[in-house]
Amino acid sequence: MSEKKIKVTLVKSVIGTKESHRATVRGLGLRRMHQTSELIDTPEVRGMINKVSYLLKCEG
Repeated sequence: MSEKKIKVTLVKSVIGTKESHRATVRGLGLRRMHQTSELIDTPEVRGMINKVSYLLKCEG
C-alpha cells in the first residue's frame, strides 16, 4: 500500500517572514522560490503546511 503524497511549492518569498515560518519552510524541504517538494500526507506535515499556507501552493 502506497502512502498518500502532497506536492507543495514555495510561491512567495520567505524574506520578511517570522524566523519560525522560515524554519517551517525549510522543514518542508523547500529552499528557493518555485521549488516543489513531495511529502507524505501526515497530520504533522499538514500542520506545517497550515502554518505557512500563505507562502505555499499545494496539490493533492
